[in-house]
Amino acid sequence: MTTGIILLNFGEPAAPERDRVVSYLERIFQTTAAIEDHNGAEARERARTLAERRAQSLIEEYDAIEGSPLNHQSVEQATALKAVLKDRGFDDVETYVGMQYTEPFIEDAVAQARADEVDTVVGLPVYPLCGPSTTIAALQELTQTIDKRDWDVDIVNLTGWHRHPTYLRLRTDAIRTFLKEHELDLTENMTEFVYSAHGIPQHYLDERSRYVEYVDEWCELSSSLLGIDAYTVGYQNHENRGVAWTKPSIEEIVETVDAERIVVEPISFMHEQSETLWELDNEVCDIATDAGLDFYRVPIPHDDERFPSVLADLVEPTLAGFDPGLYHLRPCTCTDRLDARCLNCPQRP
Repeated sequence: MTTGIILLNFGEPAAPERDRVVSYLERIFQTTAAIEDHNGAEARERARTLAERRAQSLIEEYDAIEGSPLNHQSVEQATALKAVLKDRGFDDVETYVGMQYTEPFIEDAVAQARADEVDTVVGLPVYPLCGPSTTIAALQELTQTIDKRDWDVDIVNLTGWHRHPTYLRLRTDAIRTFLKEHELDLTENMTEFVYSAHGIPQHYLDERSRYVEYVDEWCELSSSLLGIDAYTVGYQNHENRGVAWTKPSIEEIVETVDAERIVVEPISFMHEQSETLWELDNEVCDIATDAGLDFYRVPIPHDDERFPSVLADLVEPTLAGFDPGLYHLRPCTCTDRLDARCLNCPQRP
């Protein structure tokens, strides 16, 4: 019996080529059209127009960061996960990478898994915080893709895992290492520590998404391990289409902070990508500099040797065939359209 584990993520163009960037943007705008009450041919036409309009500035951003490393880092994580599982005695495992908006697409991963004749597909989003347009949307696309291919294969979906204790430790260790390297002290009065979370449209919160709850919980857990009481949360929003997003924005936080320096920890990513390398390291950094602040950004520990073990823990009950509840994986309540399990749902009395 062979299990195929598909690591799911957003995806980004690996090179600043216009065709790739326009295709990437068009897929995003097409997916989000329903939030803006656009459907059918109108939505497709509008998505293309918006993509063409936005493409040049995004090309310049990707050019500045020499292309997104997200896909490359994702492949490295998939390879490392397979190696860890092999060390644990699970030899009949294949790992794949499937992206929502760039190659290799989720449908590409499904096609390869089917060609490899796997018996079980595990959908594992590499999104630290479970969100509707990321974790849930990626798993829904995976399930729909398998259904459309009329492939009779067992599917196991995993959603939220930010509570995994090893993951929490490796992220806080990365913060401590960074602080030590730069001789920073978060308890100093003139040092502001900011958690930067990727924003989501208010539409999802109105539909009772718990994403902001997960953000707040994560920040509280991380701060407890760091031994600090004072911190701020800001959201990286994409407010270019007249849709309300989460508040406050990271820009608002930086513009109003009363400090000499600011330390930013991006909590929504497990890869370096444009949101970290461009939005934070360039755009937000410039705002901080204009405000007279020294700006520091904690790197993403995407290659921490403990992270593949976190992912391995999540899939191990499926591979070994025991109750996932023994690893505190319980039925996910973030969606009623997936038979999924997560670490976020509290145990029922």
